Amino acid sequence: MTRSSQPTRLPADVYESAVAAAKAASRTVPQQIAHWARIGREMESSPTVNHRQITQVLAGTSSYDSLAEREQAIVREAWEERTRTLRKGLDYAAGFDSAGEEYSELDEDGNLVVHRPTT
Repeated sequence: MTRSSQPTRLPADVYESAVAAAKAASRTVPQQIAHWARIGREMESSPTVNHRQITQVLAGTSSYDSLAEREQAIVREAWEERTRTLRKGLDYAAGFDSAGEEYSELDEDGNLVVHRPTT
């Protein structure tokens, strides 16, 4: 069997998510995308996984509690991936600094650290 690679255009958010997930899983970006594609293929063809219900829960139109354990696991993984992607784009320190506000947090030893704006 001859394997060939076909160029494929991906939405930017999918590619960015793949970059983050690939690093965490020690894969290349193409390997991560192929991994997700295989999971999706198996999920959609599985007689024990209800793809329609999963899609409805992820869209917010159905209840997570209505899913079986396997579907709940798939939804939780999707939510975790969305959360990782969203967190990657957050920069609270820059936001507080540009707004001229101070903020506080705990360091690794549990000590209070107050950050004051630089402007």
